[in-house]
Amino acid sequence: MGAWNEHWPARKGYGPWVLVATWNVNSLNARMPRVEQWLAEVRPDVLCLQETKLADEAFPTDLFAAEGYDVVHHGQGQWNGVAIASRIGLEEPILGFAHGIEPDEDARLVSARCGSTRVHSVYVPNGREVGHEHYHYKLNWLGRLREHLERTVEPTEDVVVAGDWNIAPEDRDVWDRAAFEGLTHVTPEERAALDRIKQWGLVDTFRVRYPEDGLYSYYDYQAGRFHKRQGMRIDYILSSQPLAQRSRIDLVDRNARKGKKPSDHAPVLAGFGQS
Repeated sequence: MGAWNEHWPARKGYGPWVLVATWNVNSLNARMPRVEQWLAEVRPDVLCLQETKLADEAFPTDLFAAEGYDVVHHGQGQWNGVAIASRIGLEEPILGFAHGIEPDEDARLVSARCGSTRVHSVYVPNGREVGHEHYHYKLNWLGRLREHLERTVEPTEDVVVAGDWNIAPEDRDVWDRAAFEGLTHVTPEERAALDRIKQWGLVDTFRVRYPEDGLYSYYDYQAGRFHKRQGMRIDYILSSQPLAQRSRIDLVDRNARKGKKPSDHAPVLAGFGQS
């Protein structure tokens, strides 16, 4: 695969850039050997992780340090857990929502300044089923995320909000819309809550670059969904307008969903030229 920042052909002609990635690893303990190999090959400047399923004291900081990454982790043991790993600096971390916003009992948000960019790693609640209390928690959580952005950063700055959103933004982001009828991830309410976050000033550069159907980041382990290409696009990197205007690449690393003991999510990457 090679070190993309140095050798990938798409970089040619663009000058210096920053490569940002997001990956729901579905248990870092189970996936760490794959993550180490992937970091060594791809060398993203910043990696946002979700569903680490680790307490803070159990996070393998030394393994990331060995690859040249500073890390901030916000975890709670066997559930949830988010992290940011950066090799371009990591300062001003915030665990969860900003002061003054209703705190979240789950570890679903962490943010930090990486170089000149304010990076957020998000693990949006699943919602479970329409009308369930967890579904309403999901909608409320998304509203608090919008408020967090309003309180901590300006849309005129370089901002990334990346992670597992548990929302397919449009019907083209699921393999079969009829298969999701009446289920979470595709309801108008969830999509409207996501749109309100985007309206703060965020762009889905992947969709700007690739408007076609059949592009997914998540494949259920069951029923051979991955090999049948029956997936969902629920992992994405949203960027503020100043960054989006310097967008260089967007991709889903489908190869990382293959092989032995993969996560059910593939890494998603976005590259931005430096200002």
